[in-house]
Amino acid sequence: MLSYIGKRFVAMLITLWVIITLTFSLMHAIPGSPFDKERTTNETVTRNLEAHYNLDKPLIVQYFTYLKSLVTLDLGPSISYSSDTVNNMIGRGFPVSFQLGIITLIIAVFSGITIGVLAALKHNGLIDHLAMILAVIGLSIPNFILSTLFIKYIAVDWGLLPVATWGTWKHTVLPALALSSGPLAVIARLTRSNMLEVLTQDYIRTAKAKGLSPFTIVVKHALRNALLPVITILGTLIAGVLTGSFVVEKIFAIPGMGKYFVDGINNRDYPVIMGTTLFYSTLLIIMMFLVDIAYGLIDPRIKLHKKGE
Repeated sequence: MLSYIGKRFVAMLITLWVIITLTFSLMHAIPGSPFDKERTTNETVTRNLEAHYNLDKPLIVQYFTYLKSLVTLDLGPSISYSSDTVNNMIGRGFPVSFQLGIITLIIAVFSGITIGVLAALKHNGLIDHLAMILAVIGLSIPNFILSTLFIKYIAVDWGLLPVATWGTWKHTVLPALALSSGPLAVIARLTRSNMLEVLTQDYIRTAKAKGLSPFTIVVKHALRNALLPVITILGTLIAGVLTGSFVVEKIFAIPGMGKYFVDGINNRDYPVIMGTTLFYSTLLIIMMFLVDIAYGLIDPRIKLHKKGE
């Protein structure tokens, strides 16, 4: 186990380095600069600003300067918000995005598993057909389209929930529902197909022959094995939820990480783009690692040991 964790940790560092290098290269490859507006008014001001943010130096120097700052966990100052730093912006925005992400994942996982199990138990019945229709709708409509529909009808026309901003639990309902639609549909379809396969296995027939209750058979024997593929894709789903929240947060005017990321792209704020990308990449890589560990713990057939042991 320790050997596996060590190898994965090294792989995580290499992956982060690749992400940093690619993001840095692509960001500077795009024509233009954060000071294009200043350049049209005062060339001297532009040169002073570029010198202040080290943007007047060769790219290779900027690259290694940024890597050096990462060692001390310093993500640098924001260009758009001159009196703020990327660390402070993440410190303010991440708790909001994290809260929204947790609520979204709870809705997606529990609702998706419940719908998938019910659809499998009522195979080819009304519940099964309704569940699959909802799953297709959830996969077909992007979350930003759902967001605008929720705002138009639920918030504005019907006045049931707040339209935007952040404060009470009511402000989390619409963005969480919009974000959870896709992951919920994926989990429901995957749980249904796996449950249908597991319910035909010999050990399920043996459990029925022993007289075990349907609840015990489903929860203790069938569901555990049916959820293994679901756990495998949790890392990808978490990535989808977090990256999808960028646009949804902007639509609902939520003061989370998405606001800073979108504004950073619009303003070509290099430190903000790099900082938010690196932060989310680190978070997602750690989540993928935890999913791998959880997969090995849930399925006793999977052992994390050296080859040949």
